[in-house]
Amino acid sequence: MFIAEISSNHDRDLNRCLQLVSAASKAGFDAIKFQAFKVESLFAKEILLVSQEHRKRAEWTFPIEFLAEIKKKCIFHNIKLGITPFYLDAVSYCAEYVDFFKIASYELLWDELIKHCCSTKKPLYISTGMANMDEVKNCVRNVKNLNFDQLCMMHCVSSYPAKGEELNLSAIESMRRELEIPVGWSDHSHKKEVILAAVLKWKADVVEMHLDLDGKGAEFEPGHCWLPHEAEEVIKICKSIKDFEGNGLKQPSLSEQEERLWRTDPRDGLRPFFEIREKYKGK
Repeated sequence: MFIAEISSNHDRDLNRCLQLVSAASKAGFDAIKFQAFKVESLFAKEILLVSQEHRKRAEWTFPIEFLAEIKKKCIFHNIKLGITPFYLDAVSYCAEYVDFFKIASYELLWDELIKHCCSTKKPLYISTGMANMDEVKNCVRNVKNLNFDQLCMMHCVSSYPAKGEELNLSAIESMRRELEIPVGWSDHSHKKEVILAAVLKWKADVVEMHLDLDGKGAEFEPGHCWLPHEAEEVIKICKSIKDFEGNGLKQPSLSEQEERLWRTDPRDGLRPFFEIREKYKGK
């Protein structure tokens, strides 16, 4: 499953949001996700009082009243819609429209928000950037105690863009082994080889990629966002190769069945088996 993370590249423009849905679908994404936050519900008053930088993030907020129209567009394109909520009321409001919720890395320790998402019974993805394994295990334990079983943890590195030497993709496998649940990769690297490795070598169950429409989005400049044609290329490769993997059982394919008796007969080292040779006698 490939999720297109829009972050603040929507530019608070409904038409741009709808274009992003179309672009994500065309690129091969299975889902698209927005973020619902308010700066006054995101940062403590002490921070907002003295930091203009944090107050300015109000310009990045996603108008959640857009969700109804975005949902219609997602249905048209047969693509799932998700949201990352950053305050409790956002969960209740968005539940009517979304197919899944995603918890951002910074909120991994906030049990109340996670519990609120689980109460909707919709699939939940939780990013684990900055967390150690004990924190991840505690989060998963708390979710399982809620009798919630639609959880996927997402390995990621919470820097934008993430440095190659810090990606630690092998953590996908160690997390899966220890947690015994699906584990995905939330990408901040913008590197094709990273996506290929995450999917094909480390078997990420889900991949999230930050998507911009045209390089003009609010979060494009740092370098962690993909453009639609870039994402389409790597998604096509991943999905086409996955088609070749099969069921893992070593057994003759359907096209090989007829040739099985034309193998070398071990009794004399000649082809085909004696059963086939009998049919050729007298011809």
